[in-house]
Amino acid sequence: MFVKVCGVTNEDDALLAVAMGADAVGFVFAPSPRQVHPEVVRDIVKRLPHDTLTIGVFRNEIPERVIDIVERTGLKGAQLHGGETAEDLRLVRLRVQFVIQALPAGDARLAGAGAGPESADVVLIDAPEPGSGTVFDWSLAEGAPDGVRLILAGGLNPDNVEQAIRKVRPWGVDAASGLESSPGRKDATKVRLFVARARDAGRALEEGWAPTDEGPYDWAEDGT
Repeated sequence: MFVKVCGVTNEDDALLAVAMGADAVGFVFAPSPRQVHPEVVRDIVKRLPHDTLTIGVFRNEIPERVIDIVERTGLKGAQLHGGETAEDLRLVRLRVQFVIQALPAGDARLAGAGAGPESADVVLIDAPEPGSGTVFDWSLAEGAPDGVRLILAGGLNPDNVEQAIRKVRPWGVDAASGLESSPGRKDATKVRLFVARARDAGRALEEGWAPTDEGPYDWAEDGT
């Protein structure tokens, strides 16, 4: 189970996420309480392990600026979290090695997301109001085409991540505000529990087990 800790604003929280086992760390460049300056991100990225997947989050930014910030900061990927067109996505994909296309739950674009050689590497599904930190109806994530690597976001936290994984069966999960002690500041306990519980839930699905309301684990309906 791929785990991304997003909305990181400082070096301590970035190192915390990596130490707790997160696969990716996200930095928000769009207007947000968690918005961070590119120069700050550049300094943080230098101090992270080389194999950490570092992602810049953009919303309705022109492709040239997305590419410039990614290259200038040393980030490894970009997340397009607005109304970017297919052409915007194509242009970014040509220059950025890892691209996440973020779509609100129920968006009509979801049906065709992830298709074709110039599509995003991963599709992320968020609440209808992206970045709001609110949980949406997870059944709306079922519109993604088969074979697409799907990241589930939107109000996830240590208390609901296992249920979300059990319902949606995503490739990965992403959380920001649900892991904070205050806007822009991560809570170490929440980060640790989120990563651990996401991993446990992902492992349970792979092994044919699933948590139930009556006990910690039981055979999944489709398990063998």
